[in-house]
Parts: sequence; C-alpha cells; structure tokens
Amino acid sequence: MTETPGAPAPPSLLRVLGPIFGLAVVVGGMIGSGIMRAPGLVAEGLPSTPAILIAWVLGGVASMLTAMPLVEAGASVPLAGGPFPIAERAFGRGVGFFAGWIGWLSYAAGVAFVAAVFGEYVHRLGMLPGLSSNLLACVLIVALAGVNWTGTRVSGHSQSIGSALKAAVFLILVGVLFLTPRAPSPAIPAHAVAAVAGLGGAAMAIRLIYQTYAGWDAAIYFSEEVHRPGEQIARSTFLGIGLVTVIYVLVNAAVLHVLSPAQIAHSALAVGEAAKVGLGPYADTVITGMGLLSLAAIVNLMTMVPPRITFRMARHGSLPTAFGRVAVNGTPRIGLIAATALSVILAATGGYERIVRIYSPWTMGVILIVCLSAIRLRYAEPDLPRPWRMPLFPWLAIFACLVQVALLVLVMVDDPKSAALSVIVAVAPLPLFYGLQRRWRAGAARAFGPAML
Repeated sequence: MTETPGAPAPPSLLRVLGPIFGLAVVVGGMIGSGIMRAPGLVAEGLPSTPAILIAWVLGGVASMLTAMPLVEAGASVPLAGGPFPIAERAFGRGVGFFAGWIGWLSYAAGVAFVAAVFGEYVHRLGMLPGLSSNLLACVLIVALAGVNWTGTRVSGHSQSIGSALKAAVFLILVGVLFLTPRAPSPAIPAHAVAAVAGLGGAAMAIRLIYQTYAGWDAAIYFSEEVHRPGEQIARSTFLGIGLVTVIYVLVNAAVLHVLSPAQIAHSALAVGEAAKVGLGPYADTVITGMGLLSLAAIVNLMTMVPPRITFRMARHGSLPTAFGRVAVNGTPRIGLIAATALSVILAATGGYERIVRIYSPWTMGVILIVCLSAIRLRYAEPDLPRPWRMPLFPWLAIFACLVQVALLVLVMVDDPKSAALSVIVAVAPLPLFYGLQRRWRAGAARAFGPAML
C-alpha cells in the first residue's frame, strides 16, 4: 500500500499501558522458578547465613548497576523491540538485525522451555495424567497467544494481575516460613562444609545469583505502548529490581530461618524443603501451585515480546512488511503467529531442550550490545535527549559490559560445543538479511512511510 498525502497512517501499537504494567513486566520477568532452586545451590558455595544474604543483596545491586546503561539507551530510543532499534541507531542495520534476531529467537525458544516445565508441574499435581507434558505446554502456549490476540489492553492487564499474584504468593510463603519453628539441625562436620565452599563454590554461587535476577530488561520492549516511556522505563526497571531484591532476600532469610545452610545445600528445591517443615504434606502441592502461577505469568510475558521485536524490525525495513502490520486492538498478529508457531514446534518435538543449551549466550549478548550502544550513542549523539542519564559514565557502562563478557566466557568455557552452535545459529540469517534488506526497506517505505531511524 502506497501512502498518499492526507491518507490515514497504518495502525500502530497502542499507547495504553500504564506504570503498573511496566513494573509488572520487570517483576514478572525476574521472578521465576530459579528462586525456588537457587538457595540450595548457593548454599553449597556460601555455607554461612550472613554470607548468603549479603550475596543476594549484592546480586540486586549488581543488577541495578548493570541495568543503568540499558535504561539510558532505552529511554533515549523509546521504540518497541528492545535492543533492535537501540543497536541499529548506534551501530547500523547489520548489528541491529543481529540483536533483534537473537533476542527474538531466545524469547520464542524460552516460551517453549518454560511451557514444557509448566506441563511437568501439572503432572506433579496429579492432574491430566493422560496428556503428555509436551502437549500441555502447547496448550498453554496457544492459550496465552489467544490472550495476546485479543489486544494490548487485555494482555497488559493479564500480565499485571499475574505478576501481582506471583509477588503476593511469595510474600505469603515468606510469612508462613518465618512463623515456622526452626527444624532440628543434624551434626555435619565443619571440614565437609568447608570443602564444598573451597572448590569454586563461591564463584558458582555468584553466577547463579546473578542469573536468578535476569529478566530486568523487559520494560524496553514496550516503549511505544507505555505512557511517558522516557520516565517509565527507568522507574519500572529500578523499582522492579528493588522489589525483587527485597523478595529474594526475604525468601532466603525465611528458608534459612527454618533450615541451616548445611541442610539446604545440594537441595534442588530448597524452598520446598523449608515449606515441608511448616506445611507438612501440603508443601509439595503449595510449592507446585506457586510454580504453575509463576511459569504461566512468565510465558505470558515472553509471548508478548517477540511480536514487538518483529514489528519494529519490519517498520525499519529489516523484515518483510507483514510483520509490521498491527490489528486495531494493538497486536502485531503476524509476528504473534510466527513466534507462537516456532514455540509450539519446539515444545511439541522437544526441540527446546537443544535450544535452551545454546541460547544463554544470546541473552547475554543482547545486553552486551545494548550496553555498548549506550556508550556509542553518548559519543556519537551527545545532544540526543536522555530522560535518564547513568551516573559515572563511562565506568558504569564499562562495568556492565565486563559483567556480560565474563558471563559469556564462563558459559563458553563450560560448554564449548553448545557455545559454537550458538554462534552458528546467531549469524546464520545475516547473509539473507544483507541479500534482501533493500527489498525489505523499499517495501517498508511504501507501506509505512520513511524509516524512523
């Protein structure tokens, strides 16, 4: 469709989301099943209650500092799609496409993985034993895609409600555990505990804590749908990280009120072990129910993100124009269909298991690219309006970059074969992009007018 003077602009995303939604996506993106498992694994490396609690506080502080370059960049380039428009503005179309592609793929694959875990939790409750966990995962994916199909307002409200319930349930559990008498502590030789901590356990604990805080970057994907994005991105991100830090510290303090570090060390579900002391035979049902709620809220959020990435990529001529079309209710439906189809295929076939092994570098790489973009934009466009500016520039941005580089190195050293496959998948579409970008850009110019960047 060719635009003519006076012709109505094609439908776009709707700016109908408020500050509660911004906070909800950050909190909902961060709080997952990781906090149920992490305390026990962290206790292997930090066998001291004060050390464990301090480490969780420092994890929140590190997340806050690492988020600052991303918040500055997101507030300065308030467009949907998260890292894509930021990286494109800072480094050009090729880097922008790369960031958008790996971000999109990691979210679509993540939906399949989290939905599969949801199916396993349903079986743990003894429900629907005749249906496979993969089929239950597909049902959840399609159901939440249906919620998103109905429009931005409905999907936004559903995410706000889900995140609020999830935070409330965790706080209720914290209260129950603090009211539970401490369990008897068996005698464990001190040298056995020290041996665990001395074998790189502290480094493992720090890495695990930081990964449990992951998800704080969610607000920048919805910049065209929240009111006053320049302000809301910073407010939502920092308040969300602060709230989750409080919840994580309280969860750990409550668990350690009931059980000692030695008792939860090696536990795959430390929160569940503590709940058994206070709730007895009902503990497993309660913890599993909490897991179901948490997983469903995360899948809903992860379903919302990929269509925003492909929408902005198409509007800038980095994908076919069909992905840039938006229904009157604000949903980029072609993008939703594409991401849902991939997630269903991965969930149904079990392909998500291989994807999950290789996608960690993508999530870290996306944040690294955005942090580098924040540095680049400061020097390349010093007059660019910045509703929020990071302090101590460029040192905080350099710190954030080094954190991501360190995590990438750790992941690659830990599993070099998966890391190599991760790189191959990440760069595979680049030749296609460079071969077709002129055609895509011409189509975007005809359908949507001149590119915004």
